[in-house]
Amino acid sequence: MSIAAAIVTIGLKSGAWLLTGSVGLLSDAAESVVNLVAAIVALFMLRLAAKPADEAHNFGHTKAEFFSAAVEGGMIFVAALAIIVSSVERFLHPQPIENVGIGLLISVFASAINGGVAFVLLRAGRQYKSLTLKADGKHLMTDVWTSAGVVVGVLLVALTGWQRLDPIVAFAVGVNIIVAGFRLVAESTSGLLDRTLPAEENAEIVAVLLRHTTDDVMFHGLRTRAAGRHGFASFDALVPGSWSVERAHDLVEVVEADLRAVAPDLEVRTHIEPREDPRAYGDHPVEIPIVNPDDVSSAVSAEAE
Repeated sequence: MSIAAAIVTIGLKSGAWLLTGSVGLLSDAAESVVNLVAAIVALFMLRLAAKPADEAHNFGHTKAEFFSAAVEGGMIFVAALAIIVSSVERFLHPQPIENVGIGLLISVFASAINGGVAFVLLRAGRQYKSLTLKADGKHLMTDVWTSAGVVVGVLLVALTGWQRLDPIVAFAVGVNIIVAGFRLVAESTSGLLDRTLPAEENAEIVAVLLRHTTDDVMFHGLRTRAAGRHGFASFDALVPGSWSVERAHDLVEVVEADLRAVAPDLEVRTHIEPREDPRAYGDHPVEIPIVNPDDVSSAVSAEAE
């Protein structure tokens, strides 16, 4: 859908630029070319990310989605640079805009197509926890706001007769695109660096572990990371040393099943340790604290008093 929309909007926006001669509409068409390349890269990376684990990639291929977002962000920078250079040249050598009405009508129609596709992509990205789909949706939504700015700029030129308004708007569009590209690159780089799962997902994991915490059982060393739509979590289960291996294993199986119930795409690794052994503690320099929210509230209130 994204590829088809990019092809259609490239034709529409290029036609609007040829009719009007507006550098703002030219910048809008250039961004649609970036949309097309980004959508093709996204499709390839999504297919790669969907492949199961193999001998060379034991944890699967899900990080391919982060590469897709990084590539898209890089292409956005290139497009923005081209737009800014064109806008500066046109500001120094302004030219009249022609056929404003039909040109703007075509641009608005193209933006409506992008807006509809962006809505579908963002919804699917949230549903499937796909950074690639969300990145492409955000990129298209940026394109919609870009087009809106260009339309306003061309209208102002038509109303005021000041030709330099058109390249000024195009320059602003270029800056806006750079900001969008920076955000995409930052998000994808964060994922490649094994960033922890979102706070709400970590809280769900902690809640499950707390439900299974008793006088005999406790958990620590919780660490998580995100890899595309999949999540990974590891922690230690501390049980009495007198327990049999089977009893400890049965407990862990129940805990992991409960975790997968709240997070179906979560892969869990658990280490069982005797809680009486001092070596079971202090071996995780960085971990997500497993505490009861009520205990935290009480501690905060007591400290405040």
